[in-house]
Amino acid sequence: MRLTEISYGTAKPIDGYGPGFFRVGGHVLRGACLITPWDAGLWGGFEDSETPLSLAGKIDVLFVGTGSEIAHPPSAFRAAMEAGGIGVEVMNSPAACRTYNVLLSEGRRIAVALLPVSTVKG
Repeated sequence: MRLTEISYGTAKPIDGYGPGFFRVGGHVLRGACLITPWDAGLWGGFEDSETPLSLAGKIDVLFVGTGSEIAHPPSAFRAAMEAGGIGVEVMNSPAACRTYNVLLSEGRRIAVALLPVSTVKG
């Protein structure tokens, strides 16, 4: 089997997560986060559609991690993103972290909005 080293360029991948936090590029962020190839910071959750909408024209897809379990985001949030030309893909936060990292390594125009997990399955 041939292994290929993954390169993220200057972008910072999601290194890990746990109950209430995400680790991005070696820095720990507590609570809900919005992560792009060029920045990572706190996010106000589904009531904050303005911050992800500021990415219109910079990203094509916003992955939404809904915590430990998959859940539907409020329809107003999805409608605002799609009206701004941003596709929305919803999954649980662990899956969103993995998907973000894979597509980040491919140089895709993506971002991820994450709600923290409450527990980590062992």
